[in-house]
Amino acid sequence: MTLQSFGKRVYKGRNVIERCFCRLKDFRGVATRYDKLARNFLAAVYLAAIVA
Repeated sequence: MTLQSFGKRVYKGRNVIERCFCRLKDFRGVATRYDKLARNFLAAVYLAAIVA
C-alpha cells in the first residue's frame, strides 16, 4: 500500500502513536512488563508518559 491510499493525516496520526510507544519502551519496567499487577503496570505507564 502506498502513502496516498492511507492519507497523509492518518499516516501522521499513526506516526505520533508509534513514537509515543517507542518513548514508553525506553522505560525498562514498562517494556518488560516487570509489574505483575495491572494497576501497578498502569501506574508505571502513567509515570513514564508524564516523564516522556
